[in-house]
Amino acid sequence: MNENLFASFITPTMMGLPVVVLIIMFPTMLYPTSNRLINNRLISLQQWLIQLVTKQMMMMHNNKGQTWSLMLISLILFIGSTNLLGLLPHSFTPTTQLSMNLGMAIPLWAGAVITGFRHKTKASLAHFLPQGTPIPLIPMLIIIETISLFIQPMALAVRLTANITAGHLLMHLIGGATLVLSSINSIAASTTFIILILLTILEMAVALIQAYVFTLLVSLYLHDNT
Repeated sequence: MNENLFASFITPTMMGLPVVVLIIMFPTMLYPTSNRLINNRLISLQQWLIQLVTKQMMMMHNNKGQTWSLMLISLILFIGSTNLLGLLPHSFTPTTQLSMNLGMAIPLWAGAVITGFRHKTKASLAHFLPQGTPIPLIPMLIIIETISLFIQPMALAVRLTANITAGHLLMHLIGGATLVLSSINSIAASTTFIILILLTILEMAVALIQAYVFTLLVSLYLHDNT
């Protein structure tokens, strides 16, 4: 029990070299493709889920926004599978790193905003100044709207990092408490173990929900700019 509480969030290394790139590439192996005329049940279920999520997320977009469908589906599959793999014992979750989440959020947000300024310049600029604003409040509102625009990618990254990190820390604490209580009080240890199992199920749901929320917010930013 002398292990550092934050040891699981340290980037793993092998022979002094970080292996986070290999960890990030690993989820792509979980989605096999088939060249057969009739797919097996696993691939059929995988394709059905992808089509369901694609339809749910792309129904509000026009033709220009629907060109982002492959990017958004790849994003939700990557984040969801990475979060779920991070729940395995002695594993590393890249989405607990704020730098990585910012690396995903900023380019997608910037692409959506640049698309809006390129194709809907007047509508994009109109967001900085609501109609009917009193003249004395115009400078202040422009500053506030500009700050709110630039804080969007930070909010995306911090939300994902905080939710995944908090769940991992809580599981670590309850697991440690269960281990300590197992030699003191078996009833208390059994109770905390049941809580740990329920929390693990909850964290599996949170892992998928956070992937969906992250992608949905990117989709909404895209919808506002196309």
